[in-house]
Amino acid sequence: MKLLKDILYRVGLIEVVGSTNVAISSIHFDSRKIQKDYLFIATRGTLNDGHKYINDTISKGAIAIVCEEFPEVINNNITYIKVKDSSLALGIISSNYYDNPSEKIKLVGVTGTNGKTTTATLLFNLFKKLNYKVGLLSTVKNQINNEELASTHTTPDAIELNALLNEMIKKGCTHCFMEVSSHAIVQNRIAGISFVGAVFTNITHDHLDYHKTFEEYIKAKKGFFDSLPNGAFALTNKDDKNGMLMLQNTKATKKSYSLRGLADYKCKVVENQFSGLHLNIDNQEVWTKLIGSFNAYNLLAVYATALLLKEDKTNVLTTLSLLGAVEGRFQYIRTDGGIVGIVDYAHTPDALINVLRTIGDIRTGNEKVITVVGCGGDRDVTKRPMMAKIACDLSDKVILTSDNPRSEVPEQIIKEMQKGVDAVNYRKTISIADRSEAIKTACSFAKQGDIVLIAGKGHEKYQEINGVKFPFDDLKVLQENLNLFDK
Repeated sequence: MKLLKDILYRVGLIEVVGSTNVAISSIHFDSRKIQKDYLFIATRGTLNDGHKYINDTISKGAIAIVCEEFPEVINNNITYIKVKDSSLALGIISSNYYDNPSEKIKLVGVTGTNGKTTTATLLFNLFKKLNYKVGLLSTVKNQINNEELASTHTTPDAIELNALLNEMIKKGCTHCFMEVSSHAIVQNRIAGISFVGAVFTNITHDHLDYHKTFEEYIKAKKGFFDSLPNGAFALTNKDDKNGMLMLQNTKATKKSYSLRGLADYKCKVVENQFSGLHLNIDNQEVWTKLIGSFNAYNLLAVYATALLLKEDKTNVLTTLSLLGAVEGRFQYIRTDGGIVGIVDYAHTPDALINVLRTIGDIRTGNEKVITVVGCGGDRDVTKRPMMAKIACDLSDKVILTSDNPRSEVPEQIIKEMQKGVDAVNYRKTISIADRSEAIKTACSFAKQGDIVLIAGKGHEKYQEINGVKFPFDDLKVLQENLNLFDK
C-alpha cells in the first residue's frame, strides 16, 4: 500500500478534487484489471480512451482517478486528479509506486531500427560473463540474471517496466540493458525512467504505419536522447546519416562509433566468414563468433558502451570473442551435404539488404542464394515492394510468402510485394502463401554449397493469422526440411 500523495511526486497536477491522503493498493491503466482501492489512470490510446471507463472502474473499487478531464458527475467518495497528459503521468506514477527503481541500477537504453535486440542482448551476455548480475528487456525476452520471462512488446508498458526493474533490484542486479522502441518513446512508456546511457544503432524505413512520416519517426528516436540528463552518455553510430542528429540538444556526454571514419570508437572488418568476424577494434585484433558487417557495428556499440560504463578494455575485448549469435539474428546451420541455412529477423528493407550483402560478401560465387521472404499484415505497406525488389536483386531465387498476415489476406500482401519485381527478376520469383510450404520448396531447390535464407520472423515462435497466434518456428521448419532434402 502507498499513500496517493506519495506517488504523485513530480506529476504536473492541474486540479485535485478529494483527499490525496488515501491508501492505494495498486495502480493500473486497464479498466478491466481494476480492483478495490486501486488508482486508475485514464489514458488515451490509439484505439480506446480510458476516460470512457472511469465510472466502470469506480464500480469495481477504484478509490482514485487520474485523468485529463473530469467526468460530468463527481463521486464524493473518490479522489480525482486532473493532469495535462495522463500517459506521462502514468510513467511518473509507476516509477514512484515502485520506489523509482531505475535510479538504483545502471540502465542503458538501445534504440534504432535494426540491431536493438542484438546490441542489448550482447551487452547483457557480456556483463554476465564479466560476473555482474544483469537484467535484459528486449523484443525476444525479458531476463533477470538466469531467469527468463516472456516478452510481449519491444518495450513494456510503464507499470510492467517499473515492476521488472524493481524485481531486478531485489535480485541484486547492478546493470540492465533495454531496447527502447519509437512507440514507447512517443507513448511515454519510459516517462519517469532514469537512464545512465543511450545507444543509437541506425534509422531506416520502418513503422511508418504508426509514425506516418520518416521525419516523425526520426523525431521519436531523437526524443529519447533529448531527455537524457547531465551525467549520462549518448552513444551514436556516426556512419548513419542521421546518427549525429541524435546528439543535438542532448545534455548527455556525446560519443560516437564508426567503421568508416573518425569517431571516439573505431572498428575495421579484417575478415568476414561463416566461421565469424575478424575485427580490429581501436587497434586491437579480436576474433568473434558473429557474422556480417552489421554485427561489426553491433559489437563496436557493445564495446563502446562497456568502456563508457568504466569496464576494462582488455577484459571487454577478450569477453567479446566468447559471445555467440543472438536467437533469430543471422542464425545459421550447415548440413552434411554442405547446404547453409540462415534464419534472420530481417523485416525491414535495410535489414534485408544487410543480411543479403553479408551473404554476398561471404559466398564464393558458385552457390545459389535462395531467399524466402514475406511482409507482415496491418503494418507499413510502402515497404512491401521494396522488400521483394531487394530480395530479387540480391538472390538467385526468391519465394514470396506470408509473414504474420494478421487481419490481412496473405495473397493480397504478396500481390503488393510483387509490384517490386521487375521484368528481369520475374522468372526467379515464385509465390507460395503457406510459409511452411515456402520453406520446404526453398530447401528442395538447394544443392550442395547453396545458401537458403529465411527472412522476417527470426526468433518468433508463432505465426499470427486473424488474431490467433499459431505455433511456427522458422529455424525448426528449416532444419526439418534441410535434413529431408540434404544432398
